[in-house]
Amino acid sequence: MALFQSNNPVLKPSIFDKAPHLTGESMTVKGTVGKMAFLLAMVMAAAVFSWGQFMRNETSVMPLAFGGAIGGFILALVIVFKKEWSAYLAPAYALAEGLFLGAISAIFEAKWNGIVLQAVGLTFGTFIAMLVLYRTGIIRATERFKAIVMTATMGIAVFYLIAFVLSFFNIHMPMIHSSGMIGIGFSLVVVAIAALNLILDFDLIEQGAAQGAPKYFEWYASFGLLVTLVWLYLEILRLLSKLNRR
Repeated sequence: MALFQSNNPVLKPSIFDKAPHLTGESMTVKGTVGKMAFLLAMVMAAAVFSWGQFMRNETSVMPLAFGGAIGGFILALVIVFKKEWSAYLAPAYALAEGLFLGAISAIFEAKWNGIVLQAVGLTFGTFIAMLVLYRTGIIRATERFKAIVMTATMGIAVFYLIAFVLSFFNIHMPMIHSSGMIGIGFSLVVVAIAALNLILDFDLIEQGAAQGAPKYFEWYASFGLLVTLVWLYLEILRLLSKLNRR
């Protein structure tokens, strides 16, 4: 499953400082955009396959969901520690996440018709809105802004980890995960934090290009942005499911 961070181990400023500045081509924003488009295409292709499997046999999709989630998580960890392998592993991560997202999306769609199209539209709408806000300078990735978003993101990650551990002891947090006002409010906050992480991602991609990071960082940066988009989509999907349950 995707890491719940965006100013995360994937795209923190220090990685550009530590990266070996090899001779040859350097990272560019244009190159990163192209590779991001390629990764998104792979996610969509895998998701369509997984969705199709669900339509043919609902029970057969669960191995794809769990396999994609676990495989994606493992690949993400490897990429974080072996950034130079990102050109080879980022496409594999995209395929794994696509299998997971396709399965999960099909399950949600079976319960609430039209929810997936709404979630996809809102995800890309949020992405475009954040990009416009960043490019126009309305939202700037200042040091204070980064610190606030990073702290909030880490808080959410710790909360999810605690909730995950408690679930093994059959202890759940019904108010947060319910369709009541508290549950919906929590999801709105998480969606907002995920969206703000996109600003940090855009800024760090530009920093990498400006500092002449190695060419393979285009794949690494694309992977990092994909992590944020997957998180944002899942949180929007969760929010819409809560609204549909009311």
